[in-house]
Amino acid sequence: MTEHDHYFTAHPASAEERRVLRVHLAGRELEVETARGIFSPDHVDLGTRVLLDHAPDAPATGQLLDLGCGWGPIALALALESPAAHVWAVDVNERALDLVRRNASRVGVTNLTAARPDEVPDDVRFAAIWSNPPIRVGKDALHELLLRWLPRLTDGGSAQLVVGKNLGADSLQRWIADQLPVTVERTASAKGFRVLTVT
Repeated sequence: MTEHDHYFTAHPASAEERRVLRVHLAGRELEVETARGIFSPDHVDLGTRVLLDHAPDAPATGQLLDLGCGWGPIALALALESPAAHVWAVDVNERALDLVRRNASRVGVTNLTAARPDEVPDDVRFAAIWSNPPIRVGKDALHELLLRWLPRLTDGGSAQLVVGKNLGADSLQRWIADQLPVTVERTASAKGFRVLTVT
């Protein structure tokens, strides 16, 4: 990344340097494409792996959201595991969205839409939201993000958020519970990460 590029930059200026990775997702070995200027371009990052390993099975049907999708490991796993559901892979980073579309095509996923936040219709409600949220955007921006999307859960829907313990998982759990009429529980803890379930 250039000095001013972050994974939450809409249009990364750094050279793409695209590459193919072999990854294990949804119980199978897959080849995916990644590039510089996005989150965790070299592997499935540890937080995402903890989420995928510890979250409950995703709903089989309905609208599912991967918030802050990066190159797509969560979205691809959801789409492969719940082929009758529709997955929204949402990110502000255009390079990441292009990679998610390419990776969906590469692994044969057809039930996935990669979109910028404002491209998701306002009336779409989600049976599940899974996210390794972009903690490094700063507390205010993170709070704004969660207040925008968590209220869009369906009745009976749930969100699975993975947050580093040392990046404020426990304080974020308290903040969500204070701000929204929801229940927030720590449902897993592994390798320095917490999985928070919001219902």
